Amino acid sequence: MVKLTHFDRKGRAKMVDISGKRVTKREAIASAKVIMKPKTLTMIREGRMAKGDVLSVAKVAGIMAAKRTSELIPMCHPLEISNIEIAFNLKGKDRIQIKSKVKCLGRTGVEMEALMAASISALTIYDMCKAVDREMVILDVKLLKKMGGKSGVFIRK
Repeated sequence: MVKLTHFDRKGRAKMVDISGKRVTKREAIASAKVIMKPKTLTMIREGRMAKGDVLSVAKVAGIMAAKRTSELIPMCHPLEISNIEIAFNLKGKDRIQIKSKVKCLGRTGVEMEALMAASISALTIYDMCKAVDREMVILDVKLLKKMGGKSGVFIRK
């Protein structure tokens, strides 16, 4: 049975003490998808959304979100992030694939920061485009890869 580290012996939430952990290079990659009407994706491609450049704004929002993860996820530690990359792949006629990569030198991983970056980028795309397409769907938010720390490497199959 796996022990959940964010609970004490009485089952109460707690922050994990990372003071005894070694500082190592940490990296995580996460992704999300936004499915939309073909007309919506065409407008994004052509830069015709009334609110502006959708993908540039979504990238900045994702970066900001990764840096503020510990303010929103209660048991996350504030981290000194070294790098955040966010990429968008406009696939087919109706979807945007988002991939985020976050790096740091630290005592705990950056998985939540990568997931936050992908999620908030997707939500920002929704916000920027909702006037023309309220039926957009955000899905498949997931961790793809994690490196560093005691638990080593995780790669989604």
